[in-house]
Amino acid sequence: MWVDGALLLDEDVPFAGDQLGAAFLDPPARSVPVPVTAGQRLAIRIEHDVVQDETLGGVLAYQFGTEPSDDDPADLVAAAVSAASRADVAVVVVGTNSRVESEGHDRTSLALPGHQDDLVRAVAAANPATVVVVNAGSPVEMPWRDEVAAVLLSWFGGQEYGNALADVLTGAREPGGRLPTTWPAVMSDVPVLDVTPVDGAVSYDEGVHIGYRAWLRAGTEPAYPFGHGLGYTTWSIGGVAATPTVTEGDAVIVTATVANTGDRAGKHVVQVYASRAGSSVDRPVRWLVGFAPVRLDAGASTEVAIEVPARAFAHWDGGRDGNWAYEHGWFTLHVGASVVDEAGRVSVELA
Repeated sequence: MWVDGALLLDEDVPFAGDQLGAAFLDPPARSVPVPVTAGQRLAIRIEHDVVQDETLGGVLAYQFGTEPSDDDPADLVAAAVSAASRADVAVVVVGTNSRVESEGHDRTSLALPGHQDDLVRAVAAANPATVVVVNAGSPVEMPWRDEVAAVLLSWFGGQEYGNALADVLTGAREPGGRLPTTWPAVMSDVPVLDVTPVDGAVSYDEGVHIGYRAWLRAGTEPAYPFGHGLGYTTWSIGGVAATPTVTEGDAVIVTATVANTGDRAGKHVVQVYASRAGSSVDRPVRWLVGFAPVRLDAGASTEVAIEVPARAFAHWDGGRDGNWAYEHGWFTLHVGASVVDEAGRVSVELA
C-alpha cells in the first residue's frame, strides 16, 4: 500500500483455517498509521498479487477502510462522564458488530468488547438517569443492568435506526418486542456451551432441551428470560380459561382477560406454555404453544382467545424414522408475559 507515493505496507496476509464463511466475514487485517490533517487529500494505491488457492475455492475478497481511533480509552470515558454529569439524561449506545457476531465464526465470549462495560458504569455513576441502548444481534452480558435507569435492546438497525431510536427514547413510539432468546447474567450460566463440531459433527446431547428449555431444566435464573419485554404502560392478565378437552386434529381455545392498567396506550404479548406432569417421555419443563399481541388504550380491557392445536402436545417417537405420537391425558397450560412470568394456569385433557 502506497500513500502519496510512499510504500507504507508490504507483507503477506494469510488466512488461517479452511472455513469459507470466516474467511469472508472475519478476514485477517493489516493496518498502518498515517498522520493526516483536516482537508488534506491523499493518493492511496493498493496492489495485490493474486495467487490461486484451492483451499477456499479460488475465491478472493477485499475490504479496505480505516481503523478506530487509538485514543486512550480512559480519556474517552472521562469525556463521556463529564458530558453525562451536565446532562438531564445520559444515553449510552453499546453493542457488537459484524466482526464480533457473524455467521462465519463462533463467538468466544458474551462480554461486550473493549471498554464498554467501564463506560456504562462510569456514566451511570455520574448520572442516575442513564439509558443504555444495546445494539447487538444476540445475547451479551450486562453486568451493570441494575445500575442504570433503563435498558433498551434495539438489535441491529438499518438506515432509519437513528430516527427510530429517537422515537422510542422520546416516547413517540413504544418498544413492543419480546425476547426470542434467553439473556444470561454471566456466560458460565448458559446451560449449553459446547457447540464445536468434532470431525464435522455436532452432538446435540441436550435433546429437546434447547434454548429456553435448557434454562428451565437447569433451574438457573437468567438476566432476562425468553418472552420478556417491557413497554411504557402496565398490564394485568386474569380470568384464564380453556376448553377442557381436545382430540387429535382439533385445537384448544385459551381465553384470558387482558387490561391496560397504565396511563397510555400500549402493546402486550400474551403467551401460552404447556407442561405435562409425570410424562412417560422426555419433555421440556414448559414449552411455548401459542401467543397473541394485544393493543389497548389506557384503562381499556379485552378478552383474548389463543388457539393451541393438539399437535402442540405431540412428541417425536422412534428416532430418525419415527413419527409424531400423542400421550393422552392431562396437560397444564400456563398463561403469562414470559416463560417464567405466569398470570394463570388451566388444565386440559388430550382425549
